Amino acid sequence: MTDNEPIVFVVDDDSLVRASLKRLIGLEGWRVETFASAREFLQEARLVESQNLTPACLVLDVRLPDLNGLDFQGELAKAGIQIPIVFITGHGDIPMSVRAMKAGAVGFLTKPFSENDLLKSIEEALEQDRLACQKRVEMQSLHRRYELLTPREREVFAYVVTGKLNKQIAYDLHVTEKTIKVHRALVMQKMQAESLADLVRMAEKLHLSIPNPTHNIS
Repeated sequence: MTDNEPIVFVVDDDSLVRASLKRLIGLEGWRVETFASAREFLQEARLVESQNLTPACLVLDVRLPDLNGLDFQGELAKAGIQIPIVFITGHGDIPMSVRAMKAGAVGFLTKPFSENDLLKSIEEALEQDRLACQKRVEMQSLHRRYELLTPREREVFAYVVTGKLNKQIAYDLHVTEKTIKVHRALVMQKMQAESLADLVRMAEKLHLSIPNPTHNIS
């Protein structure tokens, strides 16, 4: 993970609200970046991308001058920016909140809301993103280890996780069983797998293409 402290992005067209939220959230020890519009935030989307291993969330006003907050939620999804959202609004209704929550929002707070409710929602959103960041770090590490494998080792990896014996794999690949044993040991070592079950889980996470069985030998 990263040593960077969590960051909260705030998008609200009211300068007084932005200042108030920045102060409130900052007092909790979180970094805060504020924006006056959805477009302004999208232009600075690199902030989010550069922090993709740092827990982050977005406090978003529903009524914005340039783009409805709910539509903005969709734009973020299209842009591949995965960030938990806490909506705030002075004009909310049930259908609006349902739409936001179905689209993945962590919270939907109607003004005036309590500071505790907002901070609780932000904390929940940051924890959600912390777990997502952890998964991203794990996947990056997994892909790096997989890239260390030679083409033949990747091939053996794909066969091993099907449960085939070394002699069966050797037969399919037209090599000796001893050669398969060596490749298999290297795959386990490079992938840092402690067991076959561990290796199978890695293959599932990598969406590894599993070869179809071709021959069976006794």
